[in-house]
Amino acid sequence: MASGKEIRTKIASVKNTQKITRAMQMVAASKLRKTQDRMEASRPYAERIRTVIGHLSEANPDYRHPYLDKRDVKRVGYIIVSTDRGLCGSLNVNMFRTILGDLSRWQGEGVEADLCLIGAKSHAFFRRLRTNIVAATSHVGEVPKVADLVGAITTMTDAYREGAIDRLFFVYNRFVNTMSQNAQIATLLPVEPVDKAELQEYWDYIYEPSAGELVDGVLDRYIESQVYRGVVENVACEMAAKMVAMKAATENAGKFIDQLQLDYNKARQAAITQEIAEIVGGAAAV
Repeated sequence: MASGKEIRTKIASVKNTQKITRAMQMVAASKLRKTQDRMEASRPYAERIRTVIGHLSEANPDYRHPYLDKRDVKRVGYIIVSTDRGLCGSLNVNMFRTILGDLSRWQGEGVEADLCLIGAKSHAFFRRLRTNIVAATSHVGEVPKVADLVGAITTMTDAYREGAIDRLFFVYNRFVNTMSQNAQIATLLPVEPVDKAELQEYWDYIYEPSAGELVDGVLDRYIESQVYRGVVENVACEMAAKMVAMKAATENAGKFIDQLQLDYNKARQAAITQEIAEIVGGAAAV
């Protein structure tokens, strides 16, 4: 059994660690509310712009943008969003497991994949696997900006436009609630046509210069809005996962301290018993 001094040193060390994890838990909890607000604010624009695309397509049904055409799949592309930092539980691991399963399915069909990575953790993971990484960006921060993502997005959309890839997927963590975040694989390109039943029966748009020319720019904004919303949602998932992970670490540290305190009491009792025995033995010898 360790001596009382060694156990006291361990207890002090674990208490310091517990203070750090508790502080990180509170910081993550305070940031979570702000990231949830940004996530909710990004959703209406992303949903409304899809309706605009449907109206533009109906206004000029003869024009077919390359983003709307389905092709036989020979090569696919993925935009993958991860965190830049760890200490967020199994958030990244679950997503990587999901994407690896999807990649294996495509490889079984003889389809290769190009990857665009957003986040330092995804870059470190897929670099070790020697996958075909065509674009990467990281450290977009807790308040991401579209300008920081445009370069990576354009690389993949240009590849689709030029026929280098035939399908573009977007992989991110979807925020369900504070305790649950699910890895999501969404199809960005080709853009799924909007159901006419979802469109307004009448709308009053004035197109300038024309609906066909406007749809080009609107589709690019649509892709950017979907990726931006996913990145913002991934940040919310990160804060929620980090808060839960740090809460669990704080509780585990408390349990460890209790066990160490029990060991310390036993060691102290053993030392007292030994001292009493030595005193009694000495007295008997006299």
